[in-house]
Amino acid sequence: MDVAVPKRRVDGIPAPLLFVLSGISMYVGAAMAVWLFGAASPSGVAWLRTLGAALILLAWRRPKAAAWRGRPLLLAGTFGVVTAGMNVLFYEAIARLPLGTAVALEFAGPVTVAALGSRGRRDVAALLLVAAGVVAIADVRWEGSPAGVAFALGAAAAWAGYIVLGKRVAHAGNGIDGLAVGFVVATVVLSPLALGTGAVWGRFDLLTMGVGVGLLSTVVPYVLDQVVLRRLGRARFAVLLALLPVTATVTGLVVLGQVPGPVETVGILAVVAGVALRSSKQ
Repeated sequence: MDVAVPKRRVDGIPAPLLFVLSGISMYVGAAMAVWLFGAASPSGVAWLRTLGAALILLAWRRPKAAAWRGRPLLLAGTFGVVTAGMNVLFYEAIARLPLGTAVALEFAGPVTVAALGSRGRRDVAALLLVAAGVVAIADVRWEGSPAGVAFALGAAAAWAGYIVLGKRVAHAGNGIDGLAVGFVVATVVLSPLALGTGAVWGRFDLLTMGVGVGLLSTVVPYVLDQVVLRRLGRARFAVLLALLPVTATVTGLVVLGQVPGPVETVGILAVVAGVALRSSKQ
């Protein structure tokens, strides 16, 4: 089996729970990335995240020679560049816009994928609930620079590409090895962004933090994504991604004491209802 997590254990874990675990890891990593913004540019931090993920995955998987040539290399490399590009665009967006606004705009990507994959009234109803819930949770505000909005919409498009390409990588038989190859390719292709990380290289603590961002925000959640993508179609996967803002809200409540307002609470319930409606259709 190409995925390192034993299949028997994973098959017994509900997909929504995997997404919650993925979201927790992702948002802890995001907090570490914000701390690094003072020492490196947002794009530079995104590149460090990609580098850290590549190093960890290479040490863990050690892909065979076949993964480094031909179609497997092309597919994995394209996936890695799209994924890393998504991270760069998102980090640039949150450097210019409130996080909630950027997240809401970015969710246009997975919601669009889900809409394209819908088949019936239940699917449409689920998508409407999820879309309404995401907007309510994120408390969309059309303030900030036009560049920030453009970066967030670019991240949305890249996120849609991540879902489509991720499904192909998951079913290509390479799994996590494909992720390792993809992030190595992305690290090389996006290496000019390393110019924005100059202050980090002289600080062991900052370098360690950069690798930690790669582990928490890339390796853990994307490995879980690959596990789930092997079981689900693109449309259902895209809808389940809407659990991420719910996880962020709960994490904010527990860790930061951020109590959601009435509108946010309604949004959480709407997203949960939409995911339950879509997930109940087997």
